[in-house]
Amino acid sequence: MTHDGEFSSCRNLNFLLDRCRDGKRMRIAVVCAQDEDVLVALDEARRQGIVEGVLVGDQAKIEKIAGTVGVDVGAFEIVHEPGEAGAAERAVRMVAEGRADTLMKGLVKTATLLKAVLNKEWGLRSGALLSHLFLFYIPKMGRFYGLTDGGINTSPDLQAKVGIIENAVKCYHALGCARPRVAALAAVEVVNPDMPCTLDAAALTQMQRRGQIKGCLVDGPLALDNAVSEEAARHKGIDSDVAGKADILLVPDIEAGNLLGKTMLYLTGGDGAGVILGAKVPVVLTSRIDSARTKLLSIALGAVLSRK
Repeated sequence: MTHDGEFSSCRNLNFLLDRCRDGKRMRIAVVCAQDEDVLVALDEARRQGIVEGVLVGDQAKIEKIAGTVGVDVGAFEIVHEPGEAGAAERAVRMVAEGRADTLMKGLVKTATLLKAVLNKEWGLRSGALLSHLFLFYIPKMGRFYGLTDGGINTSPDLQAKVGIIENAVKCYHALGCARPRVAALAAVEVVNPDMPCTLDAAALTQMQRRGQIKGCLVDGPLALDNAVSEEAARHKGIDSDVAGKADILLVPDIEAGNLLGKTMLYLTGGDGAGVILGAKVPVVLTSRIDSARTKLLSIALGAVLSRK
């Protein structure tokens, strides 16, 4: 997956499914698995040879919902734990002890899941900042974008943004992209002292140029149009290796990321796959209202990354 290779030539996120069909099935522990779309997606991932699933949650509810959507729960291990916090702890402990390869959010609050992941005694801390990345394919643009962070870090400062970039870049490296282009987004493409995110973007650009951020190209501040459209960049006279060709879109805060992510998913007809990065293993995390396909693709992304 270089910019001229397999990744850029793909026309949807099915390449994730193809990538993890061969070889060992990853074992995924699902926290509060009593969710229709989660069960449907997990069952499809099992049928495609991608993962084995451990369903942690309220067993009676899991079995009832599975029956409603035609999922054979006999194909999965079920760990009965009706409480959200208890289910999160048991699933995280399974991963920490090597009895599962990765983790997935079911019908549980993100805060509850992250509290377990970050537990100092038995959690999955790696020393890195946790951040969320949504990988999208946008048909109109004919390309992929990684959006980060629209799920965890509310108002990241400069150092947090460095960590968010580093997580996303490692993800892209694992997918085969040796030097992804990172656009530090803002409302404008010039530094404005009254807009702190433009100062951060300029600092991040300089940090990458001086080798403080490695394995990628960073440029900013860039408005969204300048980041994704070469024509827009030319029109505004922006000479950059990133402008118009961005792979990763670094948003200034969670509100921008949430809005942009849902726009990309719901208004463009794009495919998406979401994971939390920075823990010892990838954590598959999507919105409760995301479709079974989005959850399936997210499982596949988690499986690909957990193999790395």
